[in-house]
Amino acid sequence: MKDGATKHVVSIGLSAAIVSVAVERPRVLVVHHKNAEDALPFGPFDPQVHRTLESGLRTWVSEQTYVDLDYAEQLYTFGDRGRHLMKSGEGPRVVSVGYLALTRASGEPKAPDARWGDWYRYFPWEDWREKKPEIIDAAIAPALKTFVKSGEAGQAERRRERARLCFGLDGIRWDEDRVLERYELLYEAGLVEEARRDGRTTAAHLPVSPLGASMMFDHRRILATAIARLRGKMKYRPVVFELVPPTFTLLELQRVVEAISGVRLHKQNFRRLIEAQGLVEGTGKFATQSRGRPAELFRFRREVLAERPVAGVRFGTRLRSTT
Repeated sequence: MKDGATKHVVSIGLSAAIVSVAVERPRVLVVHHKNAEDALPFGPFDPQVHRTLESGLRTWVSEQTYVDLDYAEQLYTFGDRGRHLMKSGEGPRVVSVGYLALTRASGEPKAPDARWGDWYRYFPWEDWREKKPEIIDAAIAPALKTFVKSGEAGQAERRRERARLCFGLDGIRWDEDRVLERYELLYEAGLVEEARRDGRTTAAHLPVSPLGASMMFDHRRILATAIARLRGKMKYRPVVFELVPPTFTLLELQRVVEAISGVRLHKQNFRRLIEAQGLVEGTGKFATQSRGRPAELFRFRREVLAERPVAGVRFGTRLRSTT
């Protein structure tokens, strides 16, 4: 290969956002090395070794985390220039194929460099279960206001509208599905560490306190895409049942849905909704509890997949307003 041709080399990378929920906390499996940012399990696609992209992904995940994937789906292909390199101009252009994988809660992974990370550590503005996150009014809204003012007339108005829609400003209702849009806005505004690292801004533009923990390469962007996909998909497909045990109480199911969506739901309305949709059936058994009435155990009705094309947990009624 001639020297000039090396400038156009493209490498295909495979990355996985592996999600579980434990003790009401949504978690993502990350690989952590000393003095380095967290990373999703990832590795290059080798056409001589890997029969398919997914088989390559499963191989890398197994080697790095000792976890064998069950449910997995392709998310998106990420190929923006400069968002996978630690320094501009280093190495080939990387096109990363991201995947979303779901698994039931388990203990810490056995691999020495793998661990479960709370995904709200990377996106602290996404958890509205108890109240509006303080980081929005304390850091994000003021920084975005500065970003809006720095644009030209038409550009400033578009930025203002994006900020209002993404972060529920000026009385607009919070939309939990706009995870990727929010992260992309913060990146464009130069308000996350990845933007500085990628040469899109200077350290002076960053807030004093970091806006969530950064991740290696473009992995926080991939994780944002995975969270948005999962939040949206569980409203029309029963993917949430990949995250709960084979039998569960309705309250346990509700807490998993709330952990993923980042919002609290009305208990009685949630139960009526789940039962009316025919998603679960009682087992006739009850959970052992230290106090109060025993709660009935339910299981997912897999027959619902054949009964209708749309069968998800559509949670329209929340416990409280989040604006």
